[in-house]
This record gives sequence, structure tokens and C-alpha cells, in this order.
Amino acid sequence: MDILSIISVSVLGITLCISCVVNFLHYIHMFQLNSYHAVEQFRWIGINIKSVLLRHIFTVGAVLMFVVFGDIRPSTCLLAAAFLWIGLIFSAPKKAKKKLVFTPRVIRMTVTSAIVYIAVILLVLLLAGAGSLSFALIMTVQILTLFIAVIANVINKPIEYMINRHYINDAKRIINELPLLTVVGLTGSYGKTSTKFYLEKLLGAKYNVLMTPESYNTTMGVVKVVRGQLNATHDIFLCEMGAKNVGEIKEICDIVKPKHGIITSIGPQHLETFKSVDNIIKTKFELADSLPDDGTIFLNFDNEYIKNHDCKKNKVTYSLGGGTDYYADNITVSENGTQFVLHHGSEEKQFTTKLIGSHNVQNIVGAIATANTLGVPLADLVIPVKRLECVPHRLQIIKGTNKTIIDDAFNSNPSGAKAALDTLAVFDGYKILVSPGMVELGEKEYELNKQFGKQAADVCDFVIAVGERQAVPIVDGLKENGYPDDKMYVAKSLNEALIKVENIKTGGAKKIVLLENDLPDNY
Repeated sequence: MDILSIISVSVLGITLCISCVVNFLHYIHMFQLNSYHAVEQFRWIGINIKSVLLRHIFTVGAVLMFVVFGDIRPSTCLLAAAFLWIGLIFSAPKKAKKKLVFTPRVIRMTVTSAIVYIAVILLVLLLAGAGSLSFALIMTVQILTLFIAVIANVINKPIEYMINRHYINDAKRIINELPLLTVVGLTGSYGKTSTKFYLEKLLGAKYNVLMTPESYNTTMGVVKVVRGQLNATHDIFLCEMGAKNVGEIKEICDIVKPKHGIITSIGPQHLETFKSVDNIIKTKFELADSLPDDGTIFLNFDNEYIKNHDCKKNKVTYSLGGGTDYYADNITVSENGTQFVLHHGSEEKQFTTKLIGSHNVQNIVGAIATANTLGVPLADLVIPVKRLECVPHRLQIIKGTNKTIIDDAFNSNPSGAKAALDTLAVFDGYKILVSPGMVELGEKEYELNKQFGKQAADVCDFVIAVGERQAVPIVDGLKENGYPDDKMYVAKSLNEALIKVENIKTGGAKKIVLLENDLPDNY
């Protein structure tokens, strides 16, 4: 082989390696966002098939160079490399909202993937030699990146199981060695993270409390917190429990052994994986089923799914309006905060919070009910409630000179979206909604997003729907409610939407911007 041939083959090889790495990182990132679930990954591929094909169509061109010309001359290799470079332009990484995290699991999948790649290439060379057919087959390795993360995950499953069991057993050991610790589990389709943050502040008036941070609510996320942060100085552990499949709440309960639990809500969230609301109800009540006989489950009785479920455990109910063990009424809301009266038996207490909206009051009442039951007098909760801060990206108010942003960007749901619009309605000014709508609602996704659009038409002065595919049901809902075309806009990205917000003329009125949901990169 002459020097030109060596150079051309080297250029092709390096280009192929770069292309494989770029695409592999993209797909393993999506796999991580899809919680390493193969079904969700393949569903994502199906939904985004056009962009997926665009990533690999030029690889097909590279393959055809060797099929058509039937040789591995320098010109053929360089043409194939050119096709791969064009494909790289379309595969260039975009700025991610949530970056790929190189966890030990991802590193293990990466190593396994590399071994699979090398094994495939060596097998091709062994069986087909170093001719044009081999080069054509090797080019298809780039297309293999579409599935390699899933394949590596399957290969690694036995070792991942052993590693996870080791960590889970270690977490169980730590829990068992803390007999004085009280574990409170929190779950719900929505509201669990906010309730957890509020409860941590309220219980802090009397106890040393550890809570799972941010949205750490998966089995291994909880295990990581237990192994890394929980110790004998903690009186109470607030454990948020999330799920996308039946049995996942029970799995967490088997590890942390909660004495008490809170179910904040049940709704059509994650229907793509749960398949039915009945499965969601069953899964959320796995928390109640796991409690000991002397434990208590706190239930939001404003939620019909919760109220109508037959629960045999000791329960404390809470609501807005009355008829429950704890309830709030006389709720007044303004731009500056919310006031309400909390009732428990013959006892009542006035509370004030800087948080806005009945949605927040509901979560606060749940936190008050739990803290009071665990020994904190209502009188001692007045100041902590007044000091409560917005949970980041959950109806977080950000005030500026000529614009106020209501940041409700974290994972929207039908009830939360309606509550956010109700909050927007409280403000005086030019009301602008920026939203891609809601996802993971199964067959109800179009219907519920259309309803959201109809609700927005009653509140907003301008609506910006984000994402051409996601915008369809929102726009349909707006139009069905007679919303003017010149007051709605479809943006391709959040960045484009925010630029549009800046360019909207309001006639001098202050802009009140609701950011409702911000879909992760896999959407």
C-alpha cells in the first residue's frame, strides 16, 4: 500500500471514529434521559425518526462509495470520508439543558460499547478481508451507534444488578442501624417535591431533618442519599419517591422502611409507561401499603382519585375548603403572596406566605398536617410558613423592572398547568404564556394539551407555543376558543420563544411571563 493509500485510509478511519463518538454520546445521553429504559429509547427513536435518519443518511452515502466503485482507492476512501464529515455537520452537539452525566454506569456502558465496536470490526476483517466489502460493512458501524447503548446495557445487566444489589443492601444496613430515625415517604403525580421542601422547613423548627435533594426520587437516587448523607444525627428522613412503573414505590419502601407517608396527588402522569390511571393509583398507594400498623398516611382529599380509594391504614386527610382533618379556607391571593386560615378540629390559625396560589396552599397544608402530627404545634409553624421560599422552577416568581417571570418550568402536568394559569391571572399586566405543553400523557396527550390551550385563551394576552410538533394541540385549543391568530406564535425553541417575548409590544403594560414546562433534551 503506497503512502497516499495509507493517508486516505487513515483519514477515513479517524473520521469514522469521530463520527461514532459524536453519535454514541448523543444516543447514550438520550438513553440516560430515558432512564435507561429500552422501550422508552425506541419510542424516542420512532418519534424523532426524521432527525435520526438525517444523522445517518450520509453514512449510507459512504457505504455506497465502496459498493458502487468496488475498490478502496484513495479517491473512494476520501469521498467516503467527505460523506461522513457532512453527516457530522448535522450531528454537531447542541447545547443541552441537562448534560450527559458520566456516571459509573455510563462509563461501564461506554467501555462495553467500545469492545462491541472493536469486535464487530475485527469480525468483519476476519471474514471478509480488507477489500471494499469490508470497508462498506465497517462504515455501517456508525449506524450501530443508534442501538449500541441499549445493547451494552443488556450485556451489562448482570453486573449492574450485582452492583445495585450491593448498594441497596448497604443502604438497608444503614437504615437498620438507625432505630430512632423516622422516615417519611412522599409520593404523588405532582406536588411531592414542593411538599417535601416545605415540610423540611417546618419540621426544622423541632427536628434535625435530612431530605432527598432536588428530585432525587428513584431507587438508586435514594440509595445514593442514604449511603452518602444519612447519619445518626438525623431525627427525620424525608424520602421523595417517584415511579414510572408499578412496583417502583414498593421497591424504595422496602429499602427505607417509612413509618409515615404523604400522597400529594394522583393524575394522568407517565401514562406512556403506566398504561392506565388504575396502575398509577395502585403504585402511589404502595407507599400506604408499606407503612407499619402504627404509621400514618397523609392524604390530599381534594384529589378525587385519592379520596375515592379505599385505604385501610391510619390516615390524616387534608384539603382546601373543609370536611377533612386539616383544611384551609378564607384564602386570599395577591401578587405579594397568599393568606389563609388553617383548621384542625377546634383549633384554627392564620397563616401568611409569600408563595402565590391555591396550588401552593394545598402543598403547605399537607406539610402543616404532617409537621403538626409529628409534634410541632401550629403556633410554632406560623413563622416558618411565612419564611417559605419558592422551590426553584415551581411557580417561582422572578421580578424585574419591566417584566415579571413566573418560572414553572419543571415537568408540567394538567393540574399544575391549570394552577399556573390561575396564578398568572392574579397579576396585573400583559400576560404571556411560553410553553411546549405536557408530555408522557399517553393517548390523552393531545386532548389534555388542547384543553390547556383553551384554558390559556381565557387568561393570556399572548401565547407562545414551543416546538412545532408539541404546539399543535395547544394551538388547536386556542383556535377553538376563538383566540386571535395575531396573539399566538409557534417557536421552534425556547430561545426563539424568549426572543419573541422581548419583541412583543404591550403598549407600556408590564409583561408577566409564565414559563410553563421546559421539556428535556430527549423531547
